[in-house]
Amino acid sequence: MGRGRQKAKQTKVARELKYFSPETNYRALEQELASRNHDPVDRRGVAALDTEDEPPEDYRRWLDDER
Repeated sequence: MGRGRQKAKQTKVARELKYFSPETNYRALEQELASRNHDPVDRRGVAALDTEDEPPEDYRRWLDDER
């Protein structure tokens, strides 16, 4: 008993995962989103750097090495 039974089990698990919809905790979601509003973060999740400011000390060392 090989591939047929294994595939059937995988299909069953995949179907359960596809249609599983847990209860959404909107209060926790609201708190998480509210806590992120004060951090300047771009869409990739990386802190947005102001290009007019000087780079941080760690980066200045690397920039000096390249020059």
